[in-house]
Amino acid sequence: MMRGVLAACVAGVVAMTTPAMAEVTHTILGFDDLQGWADDDHQAALSVFLNTCGDMNDPDWKGICAVAARQTNAKTFFELFFRPVLIEDGTEMLFTGYYEPELNGSRTRGGRYQYPLYALPDEARNGRAWFSRRDIEEQKVLDGRGLEIAWLDDPTDVFFLHVQGSGRVKLTDGSYIRVGYGGKNGHEYRSIGQEMVRRGIYQAHQVSAEVIRNWVHRNPDEGAELLRHNPSYVFFREVSEVPADKGPLGAMNRSVTALRTIAVDPAHVSLGAPVWIEKSGQEPMRRLMVAQDTGSAIKGAQRADIFFGTGAAAGRMAGRIKDRGRMVVLLPIQRAYALAPDI
Repeated sequence: MMRGVLAACVAGVVAMTTPAMAEVTHTILGFDDLQGWADDDHQAALSVFLNTCGDMNDPDWKGICAVAARQTNAKTFFELFFRPVLIEDGTEMLFTGYYEPELNGSRTRGGRYQYPLYALPDEARNGRAWFSRRDIEEQKVLDGRGLEIAWLDDPTDVFFLHVQGSGRVKLTDGSYIRVGYGGKNGHEYRSIGQEMVRRGIYQAHQVSAEVIRNWVHRNPDEGAELLRHNPSYVFFREVSEVPADKGPLGAMNRSVTALRTIAVDPAHVSLGAPVWIEKSGQEPMRRLMVAQDTGSAIKGAQRADIFFGTGAAAGRMAGRIKDRGRMVVLLPIQRAYALAPDI
């Protein structure tokens, strides 16, 4: 998945960036320092960890993965083979949420299904800037080329699917297809939330993905123009190898799991690592997650995007998350002490 997701819609409204040249520190903690550790479902976290640990090539992780598959007591396993490491870079923790949209679509154009999801054209494969969103939509440069994967019934759904990077489409015959990120047009994402604040439509604290969606629906002409402020345009591919009852593929090319998968910055957190999160806010969360995804808006040592699942209810939950707290990475013992040699 191309994470950044809901966070990307409002990026720039909340400070998310790491200060230049900030010092990164590593502090080894005890499991007793993790708030709520004893109360979590460690077996559920271990099952998710096993989904991707076999794809971790580092020798430290390979050995642990081999042991993990034979465990009968998940809590003891994590406590024996890992040490909690608090990685900080001078920025305050920020949790956001993401989800997989479930949309209405058709394999063919007709009736209310007028808004296409396109496969990647050959001209956009080189990574250089190609036609912008405005060019593609107004000049119809992709019409008649047979690149349509499906047609949706809502142009706002198409836009948010571009932000999410993947989704599940319910077709008119009741079947489903899943689409995933297939490439982009080479233009950088521009925040719609930030642009709404700049235009005076909303104040920064009012902006969320749902607010943006509702405003565009109420103001279709101005809304279409607002969305074209973002020149980035995403192309898709059909992800037929993932069953409809499984989560979408994450950055490790494995299905992600609702409320157990987070997206992280791999410059600070190894993909596949268990991560303990302590999220504050109106709906506090204390649980062991697994870092199985990444995203363009997910930058910094204390930055995570929580996967909430598929569909509208998951989207509403994800859209409410903009919370502080902390996250602590569980690292193999040898690696943990190598990062913090003075302990």
